[in-house]
Amino acid sequence: MNFSNKKVLLRVDFNVPLDANNNITDDTRIKSALPTIQKLLANNNAVILMSHLGRPLKSLLDDGSINKEKYTLKHLVEHLSSALNLEVQFAADTVGEEARNKAEFLKPGEVLLLENTRFNKGEKKGDEDFAKQLSLLGDAYVNDAFGTAHRAHASTATIAQYFEASEKDFGLLMNREIENATKVLNSSELPYTAIIGGAKVSDKILLIEKLMAKANQLLIGGGMAYTFIKAEGGAIGNSLCEDEKLDVARNILDKAIENNCAIQLPADSIIADRFDNNANIKVVDSTKIPDGWMGLDIGPRAKSDFTLFVENSKTILWNGPMGVFEMENFANGTRAIAHAAAYATQYNRAYSLIGGGDSVAAINQTGLQDRVSFVSTGGGAMLEFLEGKQLPGIAAIKR
Repeated sequence: MNFSNKKVLLRVDFNVPLDANNNITDDTRIKSALPTIQKLLANNNAVILMSHLGRPLKSLLDDGSINKEKYTLKHLVEHLSSALNLEVQFAADTVGEEARNKAEFLKPGEVLLLENTRFNKGEKKGDEDFAKQLSLLGDAYVNDAFGTAHRAHASTATIAQYFEASEKDFGLLMNREIENATKVLNSSELPYTAIIGGAKVSDKILLIEKLMAKANQLLIGGGMAYTFIKAEGGAIGNSLCEDEKLDVARNILDKAIENNCAIQLPADSIIADRFDNNANIKVVDSTKIPDGWMGLDIGPRAKSDFTLFVENSKTILWNGPMGVFEMENFANGTRAIAHAAAYATQYNRAYSLIGGGDSVAAINQTGLQDRVSFVSTGGGAMLEFLEGKQLPGIAAIKR
Protein backbone atom coordinates (compact mmCIF):
# COMPACT_ATOMS: atom_id res chain seq x y z
CA MET A 1 0.00 0.00 0.00
CA ASN A 2 2.75 2.42 -0.87
CA PHE A 3 0.52 4.47 -3.13
CA SER A 4 0.91 8.24 -3.05
CA ASN A 5 -0.90 11.09 -4.79
CA LYS A 6 -3.62 8.74 -6.02
CA LYS A 7 -7.36 8.39 -5.68
CA VAL A 8 -7.64 5.05 -3.95
CA LEU A 9 -10.82 3.00 -4.10
CA LEU A 10 -10.94 1.26 -0.74
CA ARG A 11 -13.41 -1.58 -0.17
CA VAL A 12 -14.21 -1.72 3.53
CA ASP A 13 -16.73 -3.74 5.54
CA PHE A 14 -18.96 -1.16 7.21
CA ASN A 15 -21.86 -3.60 7.59
CA VAL A 16 -22.42 -2.44 11.17
CA PRO A 17 -25.49 -2.97 13.38
CA LEU A 18 -27.87 -0.02 13.76
CA ASP A 19 -30.63 0.55 16.29
CA ALA A 20 -34.17 1.77 15.54
CA ASN A 21 -32.88 5.34 15.38
CA ASN A 22 -30.06 4.42 12.97
CA ASN A 23 -27.36 4.81 15.60
CA ILE A 24 -24.38 2.45 15.37
CA THR A 25 -24.49 -0.05 18.25
CA ASP A 26 -21.12 -1.72 17.54
CA ASP A 27 -18.43 0.12 15.56
CA THR A 28 -15.82 -2.67 15.67
CA ARG A 29 -15.69 -2.94 11.88
CA ILE A 30 -15.25 0.80 11.44
CA LYS A 31 -12.45 0.92 14.03
CA SER A 32 -10.75 -2.03 12.34
CA ALA A 33 -10.61 -0.18 9.02
CA LEU A 34 -9.21 3.09 10.40
CA PRO A 35 -5.49 2.14 10.22
CA THR A 36 -5.75 1.47 6.48
CA ILE A 37 -7.63 4.70 5.81
CA GLN A 38 -5.16 6.69 7.91
CA LYS A 39 -2.14 5.14 6.20
CA LEU A 40 -3.51 6.02 2.76
CA LEU A 41 -4.25 9.59 3.87
CA ALA A 42 -0.79 9.94 5.40
CA ASN A 43 0.68 8.99 2.01
CA ASN A 44 -1.11 11.97 0.43
CA ASN A 45 -3.88 9.98 -1.22
CA ALA A 46 -7.57 10.72 -1.60
CA VAL A 47 -9.70 7.83 -0.35
CA ILE A 48 -13.00 6.69 -1.88
CA LEU A 49 -14.76 4.22 0.42
CA MET A 50 -17.05 1.45 -0.82
CA SER A 51 -19.15 -0.80 1.41
CA HIS A 52 -22.46 -2.57 1.69
CA LEU A 53 -24.90 -2.38 4.59
CA GLY A 54 -27.41 -5.14 5.23
CA ARG A 55 -29.34 -6.97 2.52
CA PRO A 56 -31.44 -4.27 0.88
CA LEU A 57 -32.48 -6.38 -2.11
CA LYS A 58 -33.97 -8.99 0.23
CA SER A 59 -35.97 -6.44 2.23
CA LEU A 60 -37.82 -4.51 -0.45
CA LEU A 61 -40.70 -2.16 0.34
CA ASP A 62 -44.28 -3.08 -0.58
CA ASP A 63 -43.96 -1.30 -3.92
CA GLY A 64 -40.87 -3.36 -4.77
CA SER A 65 -38.38 -0.54 -4.25
CA ILE A 66 -35.28 -0.54 -2.05
CA ASN A 67 -35.67 0.81 1.47
CA LYS A 68 -32.92 3.38 1.00
CA GLU A 69 -33.69 5.21 4.22
CA LYS A 70 -32.99 2.07 6.25
CA TYR A 71 -29.91 0.87 4.39
CA THR A 72 -28.20 4.11 3.35
CA LEU A 73 -24.57 4.52 4.38
CA LYS A 74 -25.35 8.16 5.13
CA HIS A 75 -26.14 6.91 8.65
CA LEU A 76 -22.40 6.29 9.11
CA VAL A 77 -21.01 9.63 7.92
CA GLU A 78 -21.11 11.51 11.23
CA HIS A 79 -19.58 8.63 13.20
CA LEU A 80 -16.86 8.07 10.59
CA SER A 81 -16.04 11.78 10.42
CA SER A 82 -15.58 11.83 14.19
CA ALA A 83 -13.41 8.69 14.12
CA LEU A 84 -11.13 10.15 11.41
CA ASN A 85 -11.26 13.70 12.77
CA LEU A 86 -12.12 15.08 9.34
CA GLU A 87 -15.28 15.79 7.37
CA VAL A 88 -16.16 12.73 5.31
CA GLN A 89 -17.98 13.55 2.08
CA PHE A 90 -20.91 11.40 0.95
CA ALA A 91 -22.22 10.52 -2.51
CA ALA A 92 -25.86 9.45 -2.67
CA ASP A 93 -25.06 6.96 -5.43
CA THR A 94 -22.21 4.60 -6.35
CA VAL A 95 -21.45 5.15 -10.03
CA GLY A 96 -23.90 7.90 -10.94
CA GLU A 97 -23.27 11.55 -11.72
CA GLU A 98 -22.89 12.62 -8.08
CA ALA A 99 -20.34 9.91 -7.33
CA ARG A 100 -18.37 10.69 -10.50
CA ASN A 101 -18.30 14.43 -9.82
CA LYS A 102 -17.31 14.12 -6.17
CA ALA A 103 -14.63 11.53 -7.00
CA GLU A 104 -13.22 13.73 -9.78
CA PHE A 105 -12.75 16.72 -7.50
CA LEU A 106 -11.60 14.79 -4.42
CA LYS A 107 -8.26 16.11 -3.18
CA PRO A 108 -5.39 14.32 -1.36
CA GLY A 109 -6.23 13.99 2.33
CA GLU A 110 -9.98 13.90 1.66
CA VAL A 111 -12.39 10.99 2.08
CA LEU A 112 -15.52 10.21 0.09
CA LEU A 113 -18.03 7.53 1.11
CA LEU A 114 -20.12 6.08 -1.71
CA GLU A 115 -23.68 4.89 -1.20
CA ASN A 116 -24.43 1.23 -0.37
CA THR A 117 -22.95 -0.92 -3.15
CA ARG A 118 -25.83 -3.40 -2.78
CA PHE A 119 -28.31 -0.80 -3.98
CA ASN A 120 -27.00 -1.84 -7.42
CA LYS A 121 -28.14 -5.33 -8.51
CA GLY A 122 -24.81 -5.79 -10.29
CA GLU A 123 -22.92 -5.88 -6.97
CA LYS A 124 -23.95 -9.34 -5.79
CA LYS A 125 -23.86 -10.69 -9.35
CA GLY A 126 -20.21 -9.66 -9.73
CA ASP A 127 -21.29 -7.67 -12.78
CA GLU A 128 -18.35 -6.56 -14.91
CA ASP A 129 -20.00 -3.38 -16.18
CA PHE A 130 -20.78 -2.18 -12.64
CA ALA A 131 -17.28 -3.13 -11.48
CA LYS A 132 -15.71 -1.24 -14.40
CA GLN A 133 -17.76 1.89 -13.64
CA LEU A 134 -16.58 1.73 -10.02
CA SER A 135 -12.97 1.29 -11.13
CA LEU A 136 -13.10 4.48 -13.20
CA LEU A 137 -13.59 6.52 -10.02
CA GLY A 138 -10.04 5.84 -8.80
CA ASP A 139 -6.42 5.18 -9.76
CA ALA A 140 -5.77 2.28 -7.38
CA TYR A 141 -7.77 -0.38 -5.54
CA VAL A 142 -7.37 -1.73 -2.01
CA ASN A 143 -9.51 -4.47 -0.48
CA ASP A 144 -9.68 -4.31 3.31
CA ALA A 145 -13.06 -6.06 3.64
CA PHE A 146 -12.16 -9.52 4.89
CA GLY A 147 -15.73 -10.03 6.08
CA THR A 148 -16.90 -10.14 2.45
CA ALA A 149 -13.79 -11.74 0.91
CA HIS A 150 -15.71 -15.00 0.41
CA ARG A 151 -18.14 -13.25 -1.94
CA ALA A 152 -17.37 -12.83 -5.65
CA HIS A 153 -19.10 -9.45 -5.77
CA ALA A 154 -18.34 -6.56 -8.08
CA SER A 155 -16.66 -4.35 -5.46
CA THR A 156 -14.84 -7.20 -3.66
CA ALA A 157 -13.46 -9.26 -6.55
CA THR A 158 -14.49 -8.34 -10.12
CA ILE A 159 -13.20 -4.77 -9.83
CA ALA A 160 -9.61 -5.93 -9.25
CA GLN A 161 -9.20 -7.01 -12.88
CA TYR A 162 -9.31 -3.37 -13.98
CA PHE A 163 -6.14 -2.50 -12.07
CA GLU A 164 -2.53 -3.48 -12.75
CA ALA A 165 -0.73 -5.52 -10.07
CA SER A 166 1.08 -2.38 -8.90
CA GLU A 167 -2.24 -0.57 -8.48
CA LYS A 168 -4.02 -3.03 -6.18
CA ASP A 169 -3.29 -4.43 -2.75
CA PHE A 170 -4.67 -5.75 0.53
CA GLY A 171 -5.43 -3.35 3.35
CA LEU A 172 -3.82 -3.66 6.77
CA LEU A 173 -6.85 -5.41 8.28
CA MET A 174 -7.14 -7.90 5.43
CA ASN A 175 -3.44 -8.66 5.76
CA ARG A 176 -3.75 -9.24 9.52
CA GLU A 177 -6.74 -11.52 9.01
CA ILE A 178 -4.86 -13.64 6.49
CA GLU A 179 -1.69 -13.79 8.62
CA ASN A 180 -3.55 -14.81 11.78
CA ALA A 181 -5.73 -17.42 10.12
CA THR A 182 -2.71 -18.87 8.34
CA LYS A 183 -0.86 -19.08 11.66
CA VAL A 184 -3.64 -21.17 13.19
CA LEU A 185 -3.72 -23.42 10.14
CA ASN A 186 -0.01 -23.92 9.54
CA SER A 187 2.09 -22.79 12.53
CA SER A 188 0.19 -23.93 15.59
CA GLU A 189 2.03 -24.80 18.80
CA LEU A 190 0.77 -27.80 20.77
CA PRO A 191 -1.37 -28.49 22.68
CA TYR A 192 -3.92 -27.12 20.24
CA THR A 193 -7.57 -26.82 21.25
CA ALA A 194 -10.37 -25.88 18.87
CA ILE A 195 -13.72 -24.90 20.33
CA ILE A 196 -16.57 -25.28 17.86
CA GLY A 197 -20.12 -24.23 18.67
CA GLY A 198 -23.25 -22.98 17.02
CA ALA A 199 -26.51 -24.52 15.98
CA LYS A 200 -25.80 -26.92 13.13
CA VAL A 201 -23.25 -29.63 12.39
CA SER A 202 -23.89 -29.07 8.69
CA ASP A 203 -22.44 -25.55 8.92
CA LYS A 204 -19.16 -26.79 10.42
CA ILE A 205 -18.46 -30.20 8.81
CA LEU A 206 -15.58 -29.00 6.61
CA LEU A 207 -14.06 -26.97 9.43
CA ILE A 208 -14.17 -29.91 11.87
CA GLU A 209 -12.61 -32.26 9.31
CA LYS A 210 -9.84 -29.74 8.60
CA LEU A 211 -9.10 -29.18 12.29
CA MET A 212 -9.04 -32.86 13.21
CA ALA A 213 -5.72 -33.23 11.42
CA LYS A 214 -4.17 -30.39 13.42
CA ALA A 215 -5.79 -30.03 16.84
CA ASN A 216 -5.22 -32.23 19.90
CA GLN A 217 -8.80 -31.80 20.99
CA LEU A 218 -12.04 -30.44 19.64
CA LEU A 219 -14.52 -29.11 22.19
CA ILE A 220 -18.02 -29.15 20.72
CA GLY A 221 -20.83 -27.15 22.28
CA GLY A 222 -23.96 -25.30 21.25
CA GLY A 223 -26.93 -26.89 19.57
CA MET A 224 -24.70 -28.95 17.27
CA ALA A 225 -23.41 -30.99 20.24
CA TYR A 226 -26.76 -32.78 20.55
CA THR A 227 -26.52 -34.24 17.06
CA PHE A 228 -23.26 -35.90 18.15
CA ILE A 229 -24.73 -36.98 21.48
CA LYS A 230 -27.73 -38.59 19.76
CA ALA A 231 -25.40 -40.22 17.23
CA GLU A 232 -23.72 -41.95 20.18
CA GLY A 233 -27.05 -43.18 21.50
CA GLY A 234 -27.79 -40.46 24.05
CA ALA A 235 -31.25 -39.18 24.91
CA ILE A 236 -31.49 -35.49 24.02
CA GLY A 237 -35.20 -34.72 24.57
CA ASN A 238 -36.31 -31.77 22.47
CA SER A 239 -32.79 -30.43 21.96
CA LEU A 240 -31.79 -29.15 18.55
CA CYS A 241 -30.72 -32.04 16.33
CA GLU A 242 -30.07 -32.63 12.64
CA ASP A 243 -31.34 -36.17 12.32
CA GLU A 244 -30.24 -36.31 8.69
CA LYS A 245 -26.64 -35.69 9.85
CA LEU A 246 -26.39 -38.48 12.44
CA ASP A 247 -24.31 -40.64 10.08
CA VAL A 248 -22.07 -37.65 9.37
CA ALA A 249 -21.59 -37.12 13.10
CA ARG A 250 -20.70 -40.78 13.65
CA ASN A 251 -18.23 -40.61 10.77
CA ILE A 252 -16.60 -37.50 12.28
CA LEU A 253 -16.23 -39.25 15.64
CA ASP A 254 -14.57 -42.23 13.93
CA LYS A 255 -12.24 -40.00 11.91
CA ALA A 256 -11.21 -38.15 15.05
CA ILE A 257 -9.97 -41.39 16.59
CA GLU A 258 -7.96 -42.12 13.44
CA ASN A 259 -6.41 -38.63 13.65
CA ASN A 260 -5.60 -38.93 17.37
CA CYS A 261 -7.85 -35.95 17.99
CA ALA A 262 -10.06 -36.16 21.07
CA ILE A 263 -13.58 -34.84 20.52
CA GLN A 264 -15.02 -33.61 23.81
CA LEU A 265 -18.79 -33.32 24.11
CA PRO A 266 -20.42 -31.57 27.09
CA ALA A 267 -20.75 -33.97 30.02
CA ASP A 268 -23.79 -32.13 31.31
CA SER A 269 -26.20 -29.50 30.06
CA ILE A 270 -28.38 -26.73 31.36
CA ILE A 271 -31.81 -27.67 30.05
CA ALA A 272 -35.09 -25.78 29.85
CA ASP A 273 -38.72 -26.73 29.30
CA ARG A 274 -39.07 -24.08 26.59
CA PHE A 275 -36.93 -21.74 24.50
CA ASP A 276 -37.19 -18.80 26.85
CA ASN A 277 -34.86 -17.05 29.27
CA ASN A 278 -37.55 -17.39 31.95
CA ALA A 279 -38.18 -21.08 31.37
CA ASN A 280 -37.85 -23.71 34.09
CA ILE A 281 -34.21 -24.79 34.27
CA LYS A 282 -32.25 -27.75 35.60
CA VAL A 283 -28.87 -29.44 35.11
CA VAL A 284 -28.70 -33.02 33.80
CA ASP A 285 -26.31 -35.45 32.15
CA SER A 286 -26.17 -34.50 28.46
CA THR A 287 -27.09 -38.07 27.46
CA LYS A 288 -30.18 -38.16 29.70
CA ILE A 289 -32.27 -35.16 28.70
CA PRO A 290 -35.96 -35.94 29.29
CA ASP A 291 -38.65 -35.50 26.64
CA GLY A 292 -40.07 -32.00 26.55
CA TRP A 293 -36.77 -30.44 27.67
CA MET A 294 -33.96 -28.98 25.58
CA GLY A 295 -30.28 -28.29 26.14
CA LEU A 296 -29.56 -24.56 25.88
CA ASP A 297 -26.07 -24.33 27.43
CA ILE A 298 -23.24 -26.53 28.63
CA GLY A 299 -23.52 -27.49 32.30
CA PRO A 300 -21.13 -26.84 35.21
CA ARG A 301 -19.13 -30.08 34.73
CA ALA A 302 -18.72 -29.40 31.01
CA LYS A 303 -17.80 -25.81 31.75
CA SER A 304 -15.10 -26.98 34.16
CA ASP A 305 -13.78 -29.61 31.72
CA PHE A 306 -13.71 -27.22 28.75
CA THR A 307 -12.08 -24.46 30.81
CA LEU A 308 -9.27 -26.80 31.86
CA PHE A 309 -8.55 -27.84 28.27
CA VAL A 310 -8.49 -24.23 27.03
CA GLU A 311 -6.40 -22.82 29.88
CA ASN A 312 -3.71 -25.45 29.31
CA SER A 313 -3.47 -24.93 25.55
CA LYS A 314 -0.81 -23.15 23.51
CA THR A 315 -3.01 -22.63 20.45
CA ILE A 316 -6.72 -21.84 20.67
CA LEU A 317 -9.26 -21.44 17.90
CA TRP A 318 -12.79 -20.53 18.90
CA ASN A 319 -15.70 -20.48 16.45
CA GLY A 320 -19.24 -20.51 17.79
CA PRO A 321 -21.02 -20.13 21.16
CA MET A 322 -21.56 -22.89 23.71
CA GLY A 323 -25.24 -22.10 24.16
CA VAL A 324 -27.95 -19.53 23.56
CA PHE A 325 -25.71 -16.78 24.91
CA GLU A 326 -28.13 -14.05 23.86
CA MET A 327 -30.25 -15.16 26.84
CA GLU A 328 -28.69 -14.34 30.21
CA ASN A 329 -29.53 -17.71 31.81
CA PHE A 330 -27.78 -19.62 29.02
CA ALA A 331 -24.68 -17.46 28.52
CA ASN A 332 -22.40 -18.86 31.24
CA GLY A 333 -20.80 -21.57 29.11
CA THR A 334 -19.86 -19.14 26.36
CA ARG A 335 -18.51 -16.63 28.89
CA ALA A 336 -16.42 -19.36 30.49
CA ILE A 337 -14.73 -20.08 27.14
CA ALA A 338 -14.02 -16.35 26.68
CA HIS A 339 -12.40 -16.12 30.12
CA ALA A 340 -10.42 -19.34 29.59
CA ALA A 341 -9.07 -18.14 26.23
CA ALA A 342 -8.06 -14.82 27.77
CA TYR A 343 -6.40 -16.58 30.72
CA ALA A 344 -4.40 -18.91 28.46
CA THR A 345 -3.30 -15.99 26.31
CA GLN A 346 -2.23 -13.83 29.24
CA TYR A 347 -0.73 -16.45 31.58
CA ASN A 348 0.14 -19.47 29.42
CA ARG A 349 1.43 -17.41 26.47
CA ALA A 350 -1.03 -19.16 24.21
CA TYR A 351 -2.00 -17.90 20.77
CA SER A 352 -5.78 -17.41 20.54
CA LEU A 353 -7.88 -16.65 17.48
CA ILE A 354 -11.54 -15.81 17.91
CA GLY A 355 -12.90 -16.88 14.56
CA GLY A 356 -15.68 -14.55 13.66
CA GLY A 357 -19.46 -14.47 13.95
CA ASP A 358 -21.16 -14.99 17.30
CA SER A 359 -17.83 -15.70 18.99
CA VAL A 360 -16.82 -12.09 18.36
CA ALA A 361 -20.07 -10.83 19.88
CA ALA A 362 -19.44 -13.08 22.88
CA ILE A 363 -15.84 -11.96 23.47
CA ASN A 364 -16.94 -8.33 23.14
CA GLN A 365 -19.74 -8.87 25.65
CA THR A 366 -17.24 -10.04 28.24
CA GLY A 367 -14.90 -7.12 27.52
CA LEU A 368 -12.00 -9.52 26.92
CA GLN A 369 -11.35 -8.75 23.25
CA ASP A 370 -8.05 -7.07 24.07
CA ARG A 371 -6.81 -10.05 26.09
CA VAL A 372 -6.81 -12.57 23.26
CA SER A 373 -4.39 -12.66 20.34
CA PHE A 374 -6.72 -11.81 17.48
CA VAL A 375 -10.45 -11.24 16.97
CA SER A 376 -11.54 -11.74 13.37
CA THR A 377 -14.01 -9.38 11.72
CA GLY A 378 -15.08 -12.05 9.25
CA GLY A 379 -17.73 -14.64 10.10
CA GLY A 380 -18.39 -16.64 6.95
CA ALA A 381 -15.12 -15.52 5.39
CA MET A 382 -13.04 -16.76 8.32
CA LEU A 383 -14.96 -20.03 8.36
CA GLU A 384 -14.32 -20.65 4.66
CA PHE A 385 -10.66 -19.63 4.95
CA LEU A 386 -10.13 -22.09 7.82
CA GLU A 387 -11.88 -24.76 5.76
CA GLY A 388 -9.17 -24.30 3.15
CA LYS A 389 -11.34 -22.67 0.50
CA GLN A 390 -10.00 -20.03 -1.86
CA LEU A 391 -11.70 -16.69 -1.18
CA PRO A 392 -12.53 -14.64 -4.31
CA GLY A 393 -11.62 -11.34 -2.62
CA ILE A 394 -8.14 -12.64 -1.83
CA ALA A 395 -7.59 -14.45 -5.13
CA ALA A 396 -8.50 -11.31 -7.11
CA ILE A 397 -5.65 -9.31 -5.54
CA LYS A 398 -3.12 -12.11 -5.89
CA ARG A 399 -3.67 -12.56 -9.62
